[in-house]
Amino acid sequence: MQITKSNARGIKLGVVALLWAGTILACSQGYITPLELTLTAQVSTPVPTLVIPTATDTLVPTALPPTSTSLPTFTDVPAITDTPAPTNTVNPNATAKPPIQYYTQSGDTLPSIMGRFGVTADEIKSSEAIPPTGIINPGVLLIIPDHLGVTTPSTKVMPDSEVVYSPSADSFDIEGYIDQTPGYLRNYVEGMSTGNLTGAQIVKLVAEENSCNPYLLLAILEYKSHWVTGQPTNLAESEYPMGYIKLEYRGLYYQLSWAVQQLSIGYYGWRAGSLSELVYKDGIHMRMGPGLNAGSAAVQYLFAQWYDPLEWNGALYGDESMPVLMAKMFGDFWARDQTVEPLYPANLTQPTLELPFQPGEEWSLTGGPHPAWGPGGALAALDFAPPSSESGCAPSNYWVTAMAPGVIVREENGMIIEDLDGDGIEETGWDIMYMHIGDNDHVALGTRVNTNDKIGHPSCNGGEATGTHTHVARKFNGEWMLAGGPVPFTMSGYATSAGSEPYQGSMTNGQKIVIAASNASPKSIITRPGN
Repeated sequence: MQITKSNARGIKLGVVALLWAGTILACSQGYITPLELTLTAQVSTPVPTLVIPTATDTLVPTALPPTSTSLPTFTDVPAITDTPAPTNTVNPNATAKPPIQYYTQSGDTLPSIMGRFGVTADEIKSSEAIPPTGIINPGVLLIIPDHLGVTTPSTKVMPDSEVVYSPSADSFDIEGYIDQTPGYLRNYVEGMSTGNLTGAQIVKLVAEENSCNPYLLLAILEYKSHWVTGQPTNLAESEYPMGYIKLEYRGLYYQLSWAVQQLSIGYYGWRAGSLSELVYKDGIHMRMGPGLNAGSAAVQYLFAQWYDPLEWNGALYGDESMPVLMAKMFGDFWARDQTVEPLYPANLTQPTLELPFQPGEEWSLTGGPHPAWGPGGALAALDFAPPSSESGCAPSNYWVTAMAPGVIVREENGMIIEDLDGDGIEETGWDIMYMHIGDNDHVALGTRVNTNDKIGHPSCNGGEATGTHTHVARKFNGEWMLAGGPVPFTMSGYATSAGSEPYQGSMTNGQKIVIAASNASPKSIITRPGN
């Protein structure tokens, strides 16, 4: 993740001038720097059995239609503001096509549907009232004009719960499973800045850092390089098992991290409605089937980086596809999905949260919604910088404080994860990530905290940074929650709105508006109300 921010400004507290540090803050968090790489060979993925895609794809309803035989009454969907225009244009000379009947699915919002179908809000007819920004109930019938040409299949290949690190894998013993496998991964060791890590430890680390399902990571690794049950057959596969051949991405950690970046772009871009097109390895562009779920969009996006359309179709929909392999390795993932879905219920609300510093203090909002982890991922994080008279990564006596009651379930490399439902399981319910926490005086693993309890000091720890700050983000059932999305990141009454670009945006509390600013200007100052 790359973060640009600053904590420079001058403000007045009554008649007292308080100096804020004057350098622009910049941090890059998400990858551990390797010391050395202990590596060997890799395997060419055989071309799977190919299925020729059809020229057009008919949308299959994603939820059962109403059981009543009477026709629903359709109403216009109210127009919404601050939503990007559809990416495709309509040919006025084209022959009119019948409208698409689409049943909404878990996680759908009006902006996401507009982006995926290439329509405006007033073109959609609905059997129920549709909230302009919130989550839509699953199973609502929408009648949508068909402005689409040829698209990828809308046939789903992967549930959402099998892409994010959800409750479906909360009891999966990654290291125990890999220890029982006969492949290259079992004995793999890689040198990292924190010491040597086994292949199993790396898979676990990447899964946890990115909140990506380890079932999927292992299935993709096996499909691309046979590391789980076999041996790589050439040098490229041993050093670049995800097939992304760049020297700076050599080794399992960086290869898996790159693959997860692509999954995140697909998953969260689909959630937000900002992704509607694939660009295949050979440069061919294709509109994505709008009936997909986020998990399928994620896998489609990743596999487009590797294959041309024909190979891609076989790799995802053929008899020897990656999903077929994953089911052989870990069982029926669609059945598993039924035990945990919906991950993202329509009535989801955020618990009460406070700003992550002590009451009465004034910090600066130096980063609006931006990736929680790794470049291109979910715009789920916000950055706050404390007051300081020194620039750069100066030690701070200020405290990052608990935003709500919970239990600390993970502590590593400047990251603290607080589980808010108190069950001690990170993959279930709400979690808060506090990043860039200093090495000294931070809360211990397993500690139960209350609101305002001290988490640790803000710092540059846990990734490259040029200024002291903390980076906070939310997860629900393993899914990063978009900070400016349908359930806005709200703290101490300040609700977050996304900007037109990552790191931009604002937080609003009544008439108070705080504008994110990388140079920590006075407009970025945010005050936590006192007791």
